[in-house]
Amino acid sequence: MDQIDYIEFPTSDRSATSGFFRAAFGWGIVGFGPDYDGLEGAGIDGGVDQAANRVAASMAVIRTEDLDDAERRVIKAGGVITRAQYDFPGGRRFHFREPGGNELAMYVYVDRPE
Repeated sequence: MDQIDYIEFPTSDRSATSGFFRAAFGWGIVGFGPDYDGLEGAGIDGGVDQAANRVAASMAVIRTEDLDDAERRVIKAGGVITRAQYDFPGGRRFHFREPGGNELAMYVYVDRPE
């Protein structure tokens, strides 16, 4: 079953955003390179994204078991692919916009964590 299990927060200042989350909410921060921090202890996994190609608004990320099938279902239901499938450390994902305008992402683990 597909389920939301991640949220990403775009930022122009990764250090400031991550520092805010740590100070305001006590969330842990794990650095994944110069443009991305993972969040720990937030109740849902998440990240802070400063990459040049980041999305414009906070984005829910949906985990699936079959990315190609999920992409077909998204398109059939009226979704529009906004970023083609690509690899990231540990998985593969794509972005899409649902008919009401929200951008989301779907991903699959390639090397599923234990």
